[in-house]
This record gives sequence, C-alpha cells and structure tokens, in this order.
Amino acid sequence: MTTESPDRFAELLALSRAGKRLLVEQWHPTHCGHSDMRIAADGTWFHAGTPIGRKELVQLFSTILRREPDGSHVLVTPVEKLDIDVEDAPFIAVDADWESEGPARRILFRLNTDEIVACGPDHALDVRIDADGTPRPYLHVRGGLVALVNRATFYRLADLALAEGAEPPGLWSDGAFFAFGTSDAA
Repeated sequence: MTTESPDRFAELLALSRAGKRLLVEQWHPTHCGHSDMRIAADGTWFHAGTPIGRKELVQLFSTILRREPDGSHVLVTPVEKLDIDVEDAPFIAVDADWESEGPARRILFRLNTDEIVACGPDHALDVRIDADGTPRPYLHVRGGLVALVNRATFYRLADLALAEGAEPPGLWSDGAFFAFGTSDAA
C-alpha cells in the first residue's frame, strides 16, 4: 500500500484508532496487483515473507481488508486494490466473554486485532466439522470475513454448551441459537 500519500495513510490510521469502520465495500478502485502480503493460518500477517511486527499496522490493514465475491481477499483504499493471500481465516478469535444465560446470553469475542465482535444474527458462530471429526469454529466478522475461534476459547464455549444440555449442542447469543457441528466443512 505504498502508493498512498503519507497524509492519506495517517488519515486511515487515525480512523482505525478511533474505532471508525471504513466503508471498504463502497470503494471500487482499479486492481493494482498483489500486495506481497499473506495472512498465515495462525493469524500472523506477513509482508515480503517477513512477519509484520507492529500490531498497529496489522490493525490498520485489517480495516481495509475485504472479501471479494469470488472468495479472494484484497486490501482496498479509495484509490487502489491489491490482492492478499489468506491461508484460512483472516482473523483469529482469541477470547470470549459472555453475560446472562440461555436466549438472553450475549457472547463477545475479541479478535487478534483487538476488535470486539458480538455474536448474533449478523455475526453468526458456525462450527464446521472436518472430515476427521475435528470442530472448526468460525465467527462471521463482516462482509464475508471470518475469524477462526482459537481452540482454548472454543473449549470454554463447548464446556458451557455441554453444561446447558441443549440438543443439538450449541449456544444462544443475542437471541439466536448456534448449533455446534451441523454444517459441513467448506
């Protein structure tokens, strides 16, 4: 994303830090090639083969990430669009907390970018089952972008679901029930 002016970069960074959501789905610039960036399956962002060490940069880039209708991922600004490789999910849900229980429960997830996402009808929890029977839980973040829920967080949620005894096992959040393991691996 080096063709942006320093002023525009500073503006995007300021919006990101202020928690403002950028309307990347409304930006349709010319495709400029590949960003030479990759998001590994463990959530690490790389540029030119080197991990991006500054969390603020990762947070900024995450705000201009978009999933295209063909399933590919791009980094987009009002003036350019660059491909980015994503090995699994672009985000990792690293923690969850909840309040209340049953249909009144609200589950909040914290992503590896420090973004908070409230699970609910617009941010579904989808627990897919791999061919070997391993659960792969994903949280819808926005615009087709998902977060893989890390193992420790999913185990905490699974313990809660099993304690509640719903059949099939699952959890309520923001008035919606999310059954565990009812969809096939994609």
